Amino acid sequence: MADLGQRLHFPATARNREPITEILQQWLPNRGTILEIASGSGEHAVAFQQKFSHLRWQASDPDPQHRDSINAWIRYTEQSTTMPLALDIDVAQQPWPLPKDVQPCLSAIVCINLLHISSKDCTEALLQQAAERLPPNAPLMIYGPFKRDGVHTSPSNESFDASLRDRNPKWGVRDIEWIKSLITTLPLMLMECISMPANNQMLILIHE
Repeated sequence: MADLGQRLHFPATARNREPITEILQQWLPNRGTILEIASGSGEHAVAFQQKFSHLRWQASDPDPQHRDSINAWIRYTEQSTTMPLALDIDVAQQPWPLPKDVQPCLSAIVCINLLHISSKDCTEALLQQAAERLPPNAPLMIYGPFKRDGVHTSPSNESFDASLRDRNPKWGVRDIEWIKSLITTLPLMLMECISMPANNQMLILIHE
């Protein structure tokens, strides 16, 4: 019964899980550990671990309530023997405190719906740590709403951006061109910007 109260439910996860899974199937490596940054409720994490059972899905989140939820979902889906417990990682706090058994096996980083509800330094830290920690040819996959060339991709995204900035001036929909500018000095290459349902994008960056 304790797990029932700890398991959080985020409605967006059910809506975007399948489209995200389709992209992950195309870009995830065949082996290794996938580090998910800001895993939230953990609903995505346990679903992806089940789908990609040949990989080790390492969830993380700085919020203790979220980590409790992730771990409760791991128990609920009976994956305690195969899926590690959530790590306490704040994306902006560098260097990330990765356990010794994670870094050598790290083969991809996934980040879903974080950049627009965090400050710009979180985006900068995500890219910096990916550049330092991913091996050559490994992907960094970032999902969420983005602007293109300073323009919102839909009126609803523009309204969403305004509502975010009203809640927190440091939040907001980021521009893909800004992402590109940040990686000019990093060993990361933006390979694809994939249009997703509900006016979202999946950015695929590869470590050179």
